[in-house]
Amino acid sequence: MKAIRRFTVRSLVPAQISALTQLATNLRWSWHQPTRAMFESLNPELWEKSRRDPLAMLSAMSREQLQELAQDHDVVARVATAEQSLKNYIANPRWYQELGEEAPKCIAYFSPEFGITEVLPQYSGGLGILAGDHLKSASDLGVPLIGVGLLYQAGYFKQSLSRDAWQQETYPLLDPDALPLTLLREDDGTPIQIQLPLPDNRVLRAHIWRADVGRVPLLLLDSNVAENDDAARGVTDRLYGGGGDHRLTQELLLGMGGVKALRVHARLTGTPAPEVFHTNEGHAGFLGIERIRELMDPSVTEEPLTWNEALAAGRASTVFTTHTPVPAGIDRFPRGMIEHFFAGSLAPGVPVDQILSLGAETYDDGDPDVFNMALMGLRLAQRANGVAKLHGVVSRGMFSGLWPGFDVQDVPITSVTNGVHVPTWIDPAWVALVRERFDSDVLDATDWSKIWDISDEDVWALRRSVRTELVKDARRRLRSSWRKRGAADAQLAWTDSALDPDVLTIGFARRVPTYKRLTLMLRDPARLKALLLHPTHPIQIIIAGKSHPADDSGKKMIQDLVQFTDDPEVRHRIVFLPNYDIAMARTLFPGCDVWLNNPLRPLEACGTSGMKAAINGSLNLSVMDGWWDEMYDGENGWAIPTANTGTSEDERDDIESAALYELLETQVAPRFYGETAGSDGEAAGAAGPSKPQTGHLPAHWISMIKHTIAHLGPQVSANRMVAEYVERLYQPAALAGRVARADGYAATKELASWVERVRPAWSAIGIEHVESHGLADEPQIGESLQVRAHVNLGELRPEDVTVTVVYGTAGDSDELTNTSTVPLEHVEENGPGRYLFSTDLLIDRSGSFGYGIQVLPSHKALANPAEMGLITTA
Repeated sequence: MKAIRRFTVRSLVPAQISALTQLATNLRWSWHQPTRAMFESLNPELWEKSRRDPLAMLSAMSREQLQELAQDHDVVARVATAEQSLKNYIANPRWYQELGEEAPKCIAYFSPEFGITEVLPQYSGGLGILAGDHLKSASDLGVPLIGVGLLYQAGYFKQSLSRDAWQQETYPLLDPDALPLTLLREDDGTPIQIQLPLPDNRVLRAHIWRADVGRVPLLLLDSNVAENDDAARGVTDRLYGGGGDHRLTQELLLGMGGVKALRVHARLTGTPAPEVFHTNEGHAGFLGIERIRELMDPSVTEEPLTWNEALAAGRASTVFTTHTPVPAGIDRFPRGMIEHFFAGSLAPGVPVDQILSLGAETYDDGDPDVFNMALMGLRLAQRANGVAKLHGVVSRGMFSGLWPGFDVQDVPITSVTNGVHVPTWIDPAWVALVRERFDSDVLDATDWSKIWDISDEDVWALRRSVRTELVKDARRRLRSSWRKRGAADAQLAWTDSALDPDVLTIGFARRVPTYKRLTLMLRDPARLKALLLHPTHPIQIIIAGKSHPADDSGKKMIQDLVQFTDDPEVRHRIVFLPNYDIAMARTLFPGCDVWLNNPLRPLEACGTSGMKAAINGSLNLSVMDGWWDEMYDGENGWAIPTANTGTSEDERDDIESAALYELLETQVAPRFYGETAGSDGEAAGAAGPSKPQTGHLPAHWISMIKHTIAHLGPQVSANRMVAEYVERLYQPAALAGRVARADGYAATKELASWVERVRPAWSAIGIEHVESHGLADEPQIGESLQVRAHVNLGELRPEDVTVTVVYGTAGDSDELTNTSTVPLEHVEENGPGRYLFSTDLLIDRSGSFGYGIQVLPSHKALANPAEMGLITTA
């Protein structure tokens, strides 16, 4: 008989050790090794049985077991030490507190998914893991950030394989009471509800659950509320589940409901209202509409703002981060669907046509019938960024249609390269070694150079140790997978010897869309087999990844790969492990010697998995894409060459797979096994043993490990990333927001009035004549050129614009590269609307030199002169 209802009953923890409950519900334990060790020491067997979930372990303990622990003075002391550590961590000033009063008092960070720990499965891939790492590093740095997301009843799916290797998805329902969450309640104990009016007189209600991520609260909205109708209860059923109305309702709840949740949280806790709103991808973009609604609503504010004023005020304090390098990765809804949802009371007083304009694809080849969430995110934020330098370049090109007339490099989208939370992803063995040698956590600091002081023998021994742990874990998972595919135990003895802790181990684990090319390694199966079974320097490959449930192409890739790994000839050297998650990653990243990444360039926005491997001393073997494009230096791994632009798909994959095989055969494997080489990458005979022997140290490989850790450690740290967000985006946004709100939004009203005057008048601007004087017949470096521009500004005034000369190297088609900009000064008025601007331009380079004139809007409240998308050039 099946239960008609299931709920979790938590054990009453005795007073002497009552702090265990707080320690189990604050997710700092997921990255704080001493707290994890304390929990494990209470009952090692139950710790493993509960899958290293402190709350589940406490719930599984009997009253007698807990009482016994409470009588153990050593246990009580360890719990008290852990409790004090958490209190100090939360209360003591950290890096952010040194920034002073100008720093934002509170920052809201919205994301559709958060990957913090496997215990809270609210993530599907890189976007969620990045968001989780962002919160953890914000906590470590003391940044007053609040996360906002959704609580999915089933999270993301669990993956298994059928007998014929086809991906199977299951969606086990989660019990929030069994998770490290607290339901927000009023003082009388009533659960808080936020509400969104929906079409057809429906109402979407949601509870608010709070997870504590160290110092950072994470608010998760849950529509599984009894008062909701069935459709509304299912809005937060699955991460990225459904489509159409369902997906749109999820994103309305995340954005608009998330702002409402923040207001409730501030009221309950007395914490400051957010000064900055960070939209992590377009899914949460509707937060901007809710903030505009508040500013236009007479029941919320004494002096309601107009649409233009509210838009300007909201934009000033909003940051938008785009994570996709392809238009296909952006959520787009039918324009009519957006109109249907907002035609009622969802945002009363907010003009629906203005909302629709935010997501309109107004550029060439844009679809007038769709609403583009990324475009709305960009139009609602004064500051925007991609997630790697190359991704910034790609994003400026992809969204350049919003800034017609501008050179792509001038599109106002910057970049902050992603990072990874070091304490989460670095193996405890590295931490223990560093503490033993240096009595400090230097590997979590900005200087990782002490790795050079650790002996080659110790580094190599540690690498073998973590590789051995990976092999053990992979064998267990491999056996479990084969059982689920229908194999009997009697058929699985071979799994006990699958993989080898002394063989070069390559890892490949990530989501499985087609552009990541999971099966590129299968391009030449015979050549791959030869690599796996090489007599003197074999390789082994451990692969994991989930395909989106609706992506049959990705599922077919998994099936093809798994069917190759099923071959008895190679199945001990190449394995696919289903249900990739944080728990698997914890041994996979440290245990691999090489991390493989071969996407289609430039379709990898950042790709942080290789970063997690690098901080553990793994070397990267990757296409020059994402973060690797800016951080590869020749000694931290290998770059896979890419085919020329315009090459056919088949030829491209042939070229790039051949390059991959060549690198593995001639450079990677020989160097791992310490073979002598006649020249770099060309083995001078089979001098290396098939397995590294005691005392045999591959010096060059170990040098690359140390170099990787010393140089990449600080660069790939999420602490570096969050500090960049604070300094480059959050602080300027907070300052702009304060100026916008001051004196009853006086500056905002002035800016909106100025925009309303400038925008319609811009088309009348013309650069009527440009002249230059002062150059010799044969110009030399160091000479000056006087540039004069006669500009007709129509109804505008010189203070409304900036006139600049853009100069640089002129190509054959007169396109300027390596440009610099110098402003021209207003010299005189030459009649109604006509003005002369002039400057002296220093010739600072040889070769083909050219210049042009551009006119841009100018206002102190603009974050970037390209912000309004207005430009006139000559």
